[in-house]
Amino acid sequence: MRLLFIRHGEPDYVHDSLTARGKLEAAALADLSPSLHIDRAYVSPLGRAQETASYTLRKLGMDAQTLDWLQEFPTRIDSALVAPETGIPELIGSFRPYYREDGSPRERVAWDLYPSWMLSRSEYYDRAAWKDSAVVRHTDFLQDHTYVVQQFDAFLAAHGYVRNDAAGTGIYHAERPNAETIALFCHFGITSVLLAHLWGVSPFIPLHALCMAPSSVTEVVTEEREKGIAIFRALRIGDISHLTRAGMEPSFYARFCELYTNTEERH
Repeated sequence: MRLLFIRHGEPDYVHDSLTARGKLEAAALADLSPSLHIDRAYVSPLGRAQETASYTLRKLGMDAQTLDWLQEFPTRIDSALVAPETGIPELIGSFRPYYREDGSPRERVAWDLYPSWMLSRSEYYDRAAWKDSAVVRHTDFLQDHTYVVQQFDAFLAAHGYVRNDAAGTGIYHAERPNAETIALFCHFGITSVLLAHLWGVSPFIPLHALCMAPSSVTEVVTEEREKGIAIFRALRIGDISHLTRAGMEPSFYARFCELYTNTEERH
């Protein structure tokens, strides 16, 4: 089985839709979509993913099923928890606090942490200890994670691949192995969380180590080197060849500044 995690095009987060550039990205992806050989398609309920998928679905004459758990990974952390004046000591300095115009603290996605802060705390890289990390203990991260991966495993089981967690192994049994290609139109954060679950690693690793540009394609395929035992192996991550063919540069969304001195990029 082949899984294609397709990130939405450049987003207009305020209106949960695509920017003008995002629409061009989605159109470029649709032009290349026949070569993806998609058998089934599923999509996040959020508008930016639905709009991105619509271009490819029209091109292929397909329908897609909306799955609630494919929406962007929802966990947020309040800036008040990391601020020197109001924060929890073990979280102070994890990221720069953000405030609204009235001075009240804003929430931030729970994985946008300073790399130096996270790298100095080994629990975020441990396949088990991350669940007891400060960020997880002071947010709904574990609750959200548990729901998402349970839904994902039920989805995979319905498509023939059943996870055995009875002994804590996370091994997938190929009960009905197949060569279908399944497209999941979704988001960067949820893709990182699901990849970590497939690979048996902390979700903070791909959330920090990977970057998937808007409209990019991440391809994971099963390998059955032992009969009846499947692993999920990435063949490509964040592929934007459809943009290259269309003469488009990738959007900077999801990235931070390449050079700290470049104030025009996200800091």
